[in-house]
This record gives sequence, structure tokens and C-alpha cells, in this order.
Amino acid sequence: MELGSILQFLEDKTIFVTGATGYLAKIFVEKILRVQPKVKKFYLLLRAADAKSAAERLRDEVIGKELFRVLREKHGASLQSFISEKVTPVAGDISYEDLGVKDSSLKDEMWREVDVVLNFAATTDFDERYDVALGINTLGALHVLKLCKEMCQRKDACPCIHRLCVRRRCRAYTRATISYGHGQKRGQQN
Repeated sequence: MELGSILQFLEDKTIFVTGATGYLAKIFVEKILRVQPKVKKFYLLLRAADAKSAAERLRDEVIGKELFRVLREKHGASLQSFISEKVTPVAGDISYEDLGVKDSSLKDEMWREVDVVLNFAATTDFDERYDVALGINTLGALHVLKLCKEMCQRKDACPCIHRLCVRRRCRAYTRATISYGHGQKRGQQN
């Protein structure tokens, strides 16, 4: 798919992004806000206990980063209103059912409006406890797929993987990850 067709596809779409403070998610969100200002809205899932904490993490760990410098320069004083219009922080945690989203009205709004789901959430800590890594990297993906199935039942066009779709009217579901490989050799190394 060429960049032009991707930008055209994302025009007037509502996008739900997990792992919003991670490397890949920040790059994606910044790029789309910069090159496709006609994107309808982003819902960004941030690991937080409440909406206030999620908004603080969005400000400090996403929008406040150097990566968003070009957008700051482009929008100047109106950046905050542009971000408020286009980005909604969502308090939650991918390792829980319903992604830990407790605000039922926000959840209903998202479930109705989201066109595309991008799952960037993961732990890349190689010393992470197995239960934590399993909850985020494996069960988290399952929770996102369950969310997509719920969305399918509420909309004509759904954001889930086609083979798992209840209604077979999918838009897109993407799971992105950073891969890491490490080999071990025994014996003397030259």
C-alpha cells in the first residue's frame, strides 16, 4: 500500500491506539497528525488509573516529546486546541478485560466510533516477570481482539481481523511489535 492510499484511507477515520507512550505508537500518531490532519480522531490508551493521570501521561510522555516539535512549530499557539480536538486520552490497561477502561460512557462512545484499531502495546523489558509479560504481550492482544469483536456487533464496518470478525465487514486491525533476537554460542569466541 502506498503512502497516498494510506493517507486517503485514514481520512475521516477514528483510530484507537494501544501502547500510546511506546516508541512505535508515538511515531505513528505524530506522523498521522502531521500529514493527515483530516483524521477524525485518536483514542489513545494509556496505562493510568484515571482520566487525569492519562491526560498527564499524554502531555508529558507523548505530546511533550521532541518528536512533536514539527507539529508544535506548525500549529504554534493553536497546538493545544488541535490536540484536544483530535486526541482523547483513555485511562486503562491492556492486560485487563475491556482494556481496563472504567469510564462506561467513554467506552460506549469509542466502541461506536472507532474505525481502526492499532495495537502497539507491549513490554520490551527482557527481565520482566513472566506473568506481567504474558498479561501485556499475549493476553493484551487477545483483549484487543475481543474489543474488536464487540465493536463489530455495534457497527456496520468493524475494525477487527477478517477471519475473527463476527459480521465480516472489517476495516483494519494491526498488531505492531518491536522484534529482538539474541543468540548464544557456547565455547570460546574469536
